This record gives sequence, structure tokens and C-alpha cells, in this order.
Amino acid sequence: MQYHPVPSRTIKVAALRCEFCDSTTENAFLRHQLAMTQAQLRVTFLFCALFYLCFALSDLLWVGYQMKTWLLVGARLAVAATVLACLALLKRRPDSIPATRLVANIVEVTGAAGFLLIAALRPTEFSLHAISMSIVVIVLYIYIPNRLLYAATTAALATAIFVALAWWLGHLPNIELATIAALLALTNLFGYVAARRYQILWREEYSAQMVLKNLSLRDPLTGCYNRRHLHERLLETEISRAQRYRLSLTVIMCDLDHFKAVNDTYGHNGGDAVLQHFAALLQSMTRESVDSVVRYGGEEFLLILPETDLGGGTLLAERLRQGLAAAPVEHDGRCIAITASFGVASVDFATSTHDAHVNMIAAADNLLYAAKNSGRNRVCAQQLV
Repeated sequence: MQYHPVPSRTIKVAALRCEFCDSTTENAFLRHQLAMTQAQLRVTFLFCALFYLCFALSDLLWVGYQMKTWLLVGARLAVAATVLACLALLKRRPDSIPATRLVANIVEVTGAAGFLLIAALRPTEFSLHAISMSIVVIVLYIYIPNRLLYAATTAALATAIFVALAWWLGHLPNIELATIAALLALTNLFGYVAARRYQILWREEYSAQMVLKNLSLRDPLTGCYNRRHLHERLLETEISRAQRYRLSLTVIMCDLDHFKAVNDTYGHNGGDAVLQHFAALLQSMTRESVDSVVRYGGEEFLLILPETDLGGGTLLAERLRQGLAAAPVEHDGRCIAITASFGVASVDFATSTHDAHVNMIAAADNLLYAAKNSGRNRVCAQQLV
């Protein structure tokens, strides 16, 4: 598998919308946060439903039994029902990012619209409604996980409609109306700044995890997978997959010839340049997201080739051998001629015995040393049965 370091563009966060500039990284982040996001949505949704249901009872007590009361109660019940329906959708689609975004938007818009309708039906209380509207704005920004641009748009639009209703229906003095407008504008600003801070902090934490994970899996000099990752997950995963689908699996052990002489002649910087050149050659001639390149130790590398038979593995090893021999490594104005030896071991899980794969790496290593003992700069291959 080709080396993919974590580039700066991948972890860069857009200043206003507070999302990763790289869409793939943003989707991976959302997937990583999905369980926590849905848990927070469930808590907030339940609170909102309870809030609207409780105030439906308060409307009956304070306003009395009249047509407006039933409109108020109906509005609150409609919001609560919408919230509960969104909870049910979350339960049915726990692994869906689009569904999670959809229910967050539905609840934000429905909750804001329901509150505006209630405020319009009780026009004599706009001074008190302004306090509740501030709470609604904070909930939209902070307590309902959603895209910041969506939350900001909903909150700003709801605020503008609320101020317009207060001017049209509330008949408030100009100074009081201006105070309400300023209060809600500051609430929106505070909510946006707070939400922006949280969004950036979450993504910075995720970026740090990405970098650390990359370092734990990769060799820092060559960018290849390290031996720890090979034995903890990589090899077992590929063997299990090949067994399940009865496929061929081939491994190639590669070792640079006379590498100690390179270090002695050109220094360790020259040796590092040769290792990086060889690793880049291995990565460029293998299949991205299919094959895996591992720095097995020192100047020794291991290739894992899924769905590749012995013939395919031998052909690749020969191409690698010829490519390395034909392209000397340039370092400090000098050319370092270098060759490598290869051991190729393959198992066909459609026909092999149960334990043919157990010593695949050891078999490839023995074949490598057979190539070394036969004069180096050559390929030795074997089908394991």
C-alpha cells in the first residue's frame, strides 16, 4: 500500500465554516464522531420534547380554554411530535451521517418555527419571549450538533423574524425593540463564537489522533508500514480474507545487496537515501489500497500481495529487481549503484493444505537467502502447498 502521510491540506480547517478543507477527512471525522453526535442529539431532543410538552400544560393554566390556547398547545405538541419522530429515525439509522444531519436540521427549523408561532400568538409578552429566544439561539448553536453554517443560518433567520414580529405585533417602544434586537444579535455572536471554538477544538483533537495513528503504523524514514502493524493486524487480515474467499496470496521478501558497503562508503545519509529510493520504487510498482509495503527491518522489506498468484508475484519481483539495478541513486552529486535480492512465496487457498500459510514469511525469507547465496540480484520463488 502506498505511503500516505498526513498532508497539511488534509488537516487544515476552513476559518468560517469550521470544517476540514479536505472533504474525505471531514467525512472521516464525522464518522469518527457519529456515536457521540447521536448521543448528544438524543439527550437534546428528549429535553426539547419535554420542554414543549410542559409548556403546553402551562398554556392551559395561564391562558385558559380558548381557541388561541388550543393553537398554542397544538404548536407545542407538533414540535414535540417532530422531535420524537426524529429520535425514532436516529434509532433506525444509527450509522447514517446524512440521516443524522437531516434530523438535526429538522429539529432546529421546527423548534425555531414553533417558538416563533407561539410568540406571535402571545404578542403582549415579547419582552419575556426575548429571553426565551436567547435560549433557543444558544441551543441551536451549541446543544444540537450540526454544521455550523446550518445552525448560524437557522439562528440568524429566526432572530430576524422574531424582531420583525416584535415590531409588527408587539407594539414595543423603539428603545425596547432596539434593546431586544441588540441582545439577540449579541447572543447570535456569542453562540457562533462558542460553537466555532468547539468545532475547531474537536477537529484539532482529531488531527492530532490522525498524526499519531500514522506514526504508530508507519516507518518514519520510508513511509512504509512498520513490522508492528504487520504482525498486529495486516498479515492476519489478508490471510483471513484469502481463506474466506479461497484466493491466492503472495508475499515477497526484499533485501538490498551489500547495503553495509553503501553505509561505509557513502555514510548513513547515503544509506538513508538508498532506502528511501527503494521504498518509493516498491510503492510505485504496487497497487494502491490493495498491496502493502512493510519495512521489515534494516534494509529488508516485505510486500503483501492479495489476489496474486506465484506467477504474478515473481513477475513483479523481477520488474523490481530490474528497475532498481537500472536506476542508480543520486546522492550528494554521486550515483550509488545498488541491487536487491527477492524471495517470493505464494499460497493458493483454493487448493492448499490447512496450514500452508503459517510460515509464509519464513518461507519467503529462506527463498531470499537462497537468492543471496546464488549470487545476489536475483529472484527465487516457491509455491507453498
